[in-house]
Amino acid sequence: MTKLSVNINKIATLRNSRGGNVPNLLKVAADIESFGAKGITIHPRPDERHIRYQDARDLVNVVTTEYNIEGNPVPSFVDLVLETKPTQVTLVPDAVDAITSNAGWDTLKHASFLSEVIQEFKKHNIRTSVFIDTDLKLIEGAKKIGADRIELYTEEFATQYDLGNENGVKPYTEAAVFAHEIGLGINAGHDLSLDNIEFFKNNIPNLAEVSIGHALIAESLYLGLENVINMYLHRLK
Repeated sequence: MTKLSVNINKIATLRNSRGGNVPNLLKVAADIESFGAKGITIHPRPDERHIRYQDARDLVNVVTTEYNIEGNPVPSFVDLVLETKPTQVTLVPDAVDAITSNAGWDTLKHASFLSEVIQEFKKHNIRTSVFIDTDLKLIEGAKKIGADRIELYTEEFATQYDLGNENGVKPYTEAAVFAHEIGLGINAGHDLSLDNIEFFKNNIPNLAEVSIGHALIAESLYLGLENVINMYLHRLK
């Protein structure tokens, strides 16, 4: 079964909008795990507009499943990851002012930098994943720089699926097959939802984990958090 890791950035956004501690991010994370999710994902950004660096520290004592921290490996992020030692770090090439992730890594152009960062994390037994598009040369580059996994950037799939183009999944299938052949684990994330997750899962061999935040939290406003998590788990079987 593909693991579901729930990104709780939007819970932090809601909390921060009024100050204080409502909703309680740590309790929500614990509840999400109790509802059956197998991971918690956070994506702190330098301006801390949603997840704060202190949240990342506090979650260490709360998360009992897989703990995944995503972000651009600027020095402050690297220090945070080395301090908290999550199960997995996912490297994402975010611009400082990015609203959300909007591109994968060029693992050829940035090979030296990424290799150095990945080796530092691996010395501390932190699994490393690289956010990436479906270009096979870039996936091969991820293997060469020492990544353990890739996270397929799935926005284009979601866009094509919404348009009724089921063939939009083909590049992702080919990427997953290739990644598995060269020894990379396969994660995926971005714009995955209850509408498209089952089709995506059924077409991506060896899919280890999906990270879902925005859609899952939005769907929960209507259907309830526990119910939505179980709906995802059913589709991921």
